[in-house]
Amino acid sequence: MGSNSSRIGDLPKNEYLKKLSGTESVSENDPFWNQLLSFSFPAPTSSTELKLLEEATISVWRSLVENNPRTGNLGALIKVFLSRTKELKLSAECQNHIFIWQTHNALFIICCLLKVFICQMSEEELQLHFTYEEKSPGNYSSDSEDLLEELLCCLMQLITDIPLLDITYEISVEAISTMVVFLSCQLFHKEVLRQSISHKYLMRGPCLPYTSKLVKTLLYNFIRQEKPPPPGTHVFPQQSDGGGLLYGLASGVATGLWTVFTLGGVGSKATASPELSSPLANQSLLLLLVLANLTDASDAPNPYRQAIMSFKNTQDSSPFPSSIPHAFQINFNSLYTALCEQQTSDQATLLLYTLLHQNSNIRTYMLARTDMENLVLPILEILYHVEERNSHHVYMALIILLILTEDDGFNRSIHEVILKNITWYSERVLTEISLGSLLILVVIRTIQYNMTRTRDKYLHTNCLAALANMSAQFRSLHQYAAQRIISYTCRHLRRYVYVLDKLYFPHSHCSTLQHCFSTLSDNGEELLSLTCSHILRSYASSLFSLLSKKHNKVLEQATQSLRGSLSSNDVPLPDYAQDLNVIEEVIRMMLEIINSCLTNSLHHNPNLVYALLYKRDLFEQFRTHPSFQDIMQNIDLVITFFSSRLLQAGAELSVERVLEIIKQGVIALPKDRLKKFPELKFKYVEEEQPEEFFIPYVWSLVYNSAVGLYWNPQDIQLFTMDSD
Repeated sequence: MGSNSSRIGDLPKNEYLKKLSGTESVSENDPFWNQLLSFSFPAPTSSTELKLLEEATISVWRSLVENNPRTGNLGALIKVFLSRTKELKLSAECQNHIFIWQTHNALFIICCLLKVFICQMSEEELQLHFTYEEKSPGNYSSDSEDLLEELLCCLMQLITDIPLLDITYEISVEAISTMVVFLSCQLFHKEVLRQSISHKYLMRGPCLPYTSKLVKTLLYNFIRQEKPPPPGTHVFPQQSDGGGLLYGLASGVATGLWTVFTLGGVGSKATASPELSSPLANQSLLLLLVLANLTDASDAPNPYRQAIMSFKNTQDSSPFPSSIPHAFQINFNSLYTALCEQQTSDQATLLLYTLLHQNSNIRTYMLARTDMENLVLPILEILYHVEERNSHHVYMALIILLILTEDDGFNRSIHEVILKNITWYSERVLTEISLGSLLILVVIRTIQYNMTRTRDKYLHTNCLAALANMSAQFRSLHQYAAQRIISYTCRHLRRYVYVLDKLYFPHSHCSTLQHCFSTLSDNGEELLSLTCSHILRSYASSLFSLLSKKHNKVLEQATQSLRGSLSSNDVPLPDYAQDLNVIEEVIRMMLEIINSCLTNSLHHNPNLVYALLYKRDLFEQFRTHPSFQDIMQNIDLVITFFSSRLLQAGAELSVERVLEIIKQGVIALPKDRLKKFPELKFKYVEEEQPEEFFIPYVWSLVYNSAVGLYWNPQDIQLFTMDSD
């Protein structure tokens, strides 16, 4: 190629690459390596650039695959890199730019080749290419060097031991990227790998002692969010002719691989988006998540997960139990701050979930914080913008809330935190509201979105579980939060009556009611008040009486009958018939949440009583419903008691006067008249074989978010490319 070529398409013709992949063996001591490694260009970051680079080097890779068993040139390149890393720490201290630059270039080439090798060949073939003995070319005996294992140990040592300076930033990122590439064999298998070279090398042998140090370093990289050095600060100034960077080396002037290959110039790289302002932090987090979600080996648990489960705060002076391997300490305050600041990304939310779920030390520390709003508000914002987020990100945010609400202290404290002017909440101006009330509003909004759009039972079940966990600790609910609890319940009560009407009287064609439901907006419940009243009066009592006798059987028969009559006309079963059980579950849970609040903290929530009284006509219709009769007892008692006191006070009462009567009535209401129910408590438990969900999710994040890595989407087997 010479020094005049600047196109990616010319790479297959480059004399140094041709020699590397050719039929001639190159000794690791040959000056050729100095020439090969003396190139400089901004590493391609966009998928377009990376795709072009990969396509251009395919012929080089094919030639190397064919010739390497005889030449051992890949092994020689790795040995050159390994020998250089032994002096890397000293070179960093001495500011030896040239040495670090060439070592980085060696690793960059290794990473590019390794990525293609892993994608295109089996693990057995891969190991043969990395197991080479110079004395007997082509003879892969059991006593040959295992260069892949040596390379991995070297990378772990580089990541953990080399100080992070301007001149070492890029090689640190490249080392982490190379480890991600090594683990990427999972991408090319539909099934979760439970035995692979990842398990062979990373869970036993010489790599194992680096476990805790590696996890700690990756966490600190995430915490520090170190930005890359400004262009030009880590290398010598660019030549004025724009022809790349040429360095005078002891072995002679290098006219290497990409001396003029600049991809637009050193300073022309587009500004990174805020979430990727630190490539090192992003890449470290992705590698950490991949390691944490490796399946256990057949004879040993995943040591990286063990390390994540057991690390402690630096302020914790208690000794580690001898039974806990791979233990270390880290500054929890710094970690907490980073987690609060980085929740805009899927991977940071997944890390928060992992730590809360698996590390009891972290969970205890976070729940004891007095500034939980810094963590909860970003999570609520994820849920609030559910339309813009992928489903996995929403799930993780929701499960984090569910885990937090398992703690009664958290449920009490969030009602004591008063927030001002929540600008991202657009349904209503919230000048002042408690964190607890805001959480209720956002979760109810998420349930409503799910019920009308995605209809994911898993999502609404977890939303309701979080509200249920909080319900006994509801305190001083904001009037809008109280209104939304009641109005959302009423919405489903009306919907339930409407569905029953359609099931029992499928040809009644109540077009007015149907139109109202189809056009109902988030805040449009009032549209239905008058329209529903005639159905409630006409059908409700007779329907509920019928249901009380043979509720399940009648519903089943009605649904089957409807399905049969519709199928004969080739019309699918309506959504309202399919959703009947879901609606009933939601109503039951919402009534239990209201009941829990009334029985445990009635005196703290006059706004909830006010909202309940405002909708009392609808609730009264359900007092005899067989599915809700038990839970309606307390609600009906509260409605009757306070309605009587309002009636005694006269007509035309102001809002302030009604609230005053409610506050006085709370004191007078005999608490023993309220029936006690078991406490509402739900605990998050991972499903069996959680790796079936998490491993594809983590690798989808790597595929979409890793800096400087590209895989052909046609080669991906683990997940479909149109999935979240």
